[in-house]
Amino acid sequence: MKTGLGIALAALLATGQAYAAGTTLNVGMASADAGKLDPHVATSTPDKGLLHWMFNGLVRIKPGEASPEFIEPDIASSWTTSEDGLTWVFTLRDDVECHGDYGKIDAEDVVYSLQRSANADISAFAKDYSAFDSVEATGPMEVTIKLKNKIPSLLGLLVPYHGGNIVCKDAVEALGDEYQRTPIGTGPFMFAEYQPQQYVKLVANPEYFRGEPKIKEIFYRYIPSDSSRDLAFQSGEVDMIYGKQEQTWVERIKQVPGTVVSVMTPGEMSVIHLNMTMPPLDDLRVRKAVAHAISRDAMVQFKGPDVTLPAISPVPEGHLGYTADVPTYEYSVEKAKALLAEAGHPDGVTIKAIHTTLPGMLTTMEAIQALLREANINLEIETVEHATFHEQIRKDMSQVTHYAAARFPVADVYLTQFFYSPSIVGTPTAITNFSHCAVADAEIEAARVEGDKQKQLEYWAEAQRKIMAEVCAVPIVQSMQLWAWKDTLDLGVEVNGSLNLSPPVTEAASFSQ
Repeated sequence: MKTGLGIALAALLATGQAYAAGTTLNVGMASADAGKLDPHVATSTPDKGLLHWMFNGLVRIKPGEASPEFIEPDIASSWTTSEDGLTWVFTLRDDVECHGDYGKIDAEDVVYSLQRSANADISAFAKDYSAFDSVEATGPMEVTIKLKNKIPSLLGLLVPYHGGNIVCKDAVEALGDEYQRTPIGTGPFMFAEYQPQQYVKLVANPEYFRGEPKIKEIFYRYIPSDSSRDLAFQSGEVDMIYGKQEQTWVERIKQVPGTVVSVMTPGEMSVIHLNMTMPPLDDLRVRKAVAHAISRDAMVQFKGPDVTLPAISPVPEGHLGYTADVPTYEYSVEKAKALLAEAGHPDGVTIKAIHTTLPGMLTTMEAIQALLREANINLEIETVEHATFHEQIRKDMSQVTHYAAARFPVADVYLTQFFYSPSIVGTPTAITNFSHCAVADAEIEAARVEGDKQKQLEYWAEAQRKIMAEVCAVPIVQSMQLWAWKDTLDLGVEVNGSLNLSPPVTEAASFSQ
């Protein structure tokens, strides 16, 4: 049994430690406060970005990339799989230390983590692991995963993203409810301090298995105002900022001397989910009217053509399984009004949305609100803090849900989480099916177990066609991830993307002298 209860070494380091100049990284994030800092619970972009610097998975995507083609070992040193693809055996490194005094990671921790990820009473990502039959420690440093059926990408569930983050069993059990505000991982940086609505402080992990980080502390500052965040960056108060997902922001920040602007993949796809159980959206004609009233071209121009792609399908362009061969609804105010009249609403309709106060998402929703108004569709928006937004939409409280998501780039993930009936919000197996869509269950299920790659693609394509024919949701745009940092900060890798939506701040990052 590992030793250590109570306070981690990271907390001790938070007091009285002085660092040399050029070893502190100040980050400005577009959020009012931290949400949940337990990696198996955290769902918001600001929290996922922060946790990215604190945790490892069995495998990882090479820093600076977002595509599964760049998967490489992380806590696992190697792995094998059976011919039928149902049994996977992972051999672990023997030099991965938990933060603080919680000892080395072993097979027991990995089994505990993955079982926790699959536990719907704890994990926000439990449904992702429904194909797991068993996870067992078959040796002190060996873990065997057995699947009920083939899945499109097992390794994609084991990267340090969502449920793939490996936690330290003793730390979770010792800290209890405090773990949501005191995350203990194995990554290059350790949790040190949390000041509500101000910052989370991280410090370098001196025992990190890839080497002690060159940056010694990170202040992850919560600055929800876009203008305040930009001013803090221009004045030198912060070294790195989360950008406003608009063309004008890129053009403006590029003019700041000594600035690197990064447009990263994957894009977060903004989708308007229409709750098909709530009148008037229970009428297909009204849902089609909403689709006809939204101009994707206008939204791309509004967000910026260099940083935005139009969204055609429920699966983002560029993801495995995507197809553009789906029913589409051209922008036409006249068609929208005619459909409303046919549905018995000649004077228009009112629909309501609970929405986050996050500026990037809110401006998108306000632009959609303006477009809908032209077609006599009155969209009433009730704004709430981001964590409250996530809580309320998962309680099925919103007629219209604007959700911006980046997921592991395989069609099954988007289709399962947003359009599969067991994922309907308010049900025991809920994930993020806000529309109550159930028209493509057969194709989603068939694609998961299909061994023939071409047939699998055909199932996914048919699922997308059915979802769009039923107008379960209206895809709007894919917004690329925008960050900027001082050119004196060298991240040590070329940054093309990040699945966790934050730049890869690893042990290799440093400031030039």
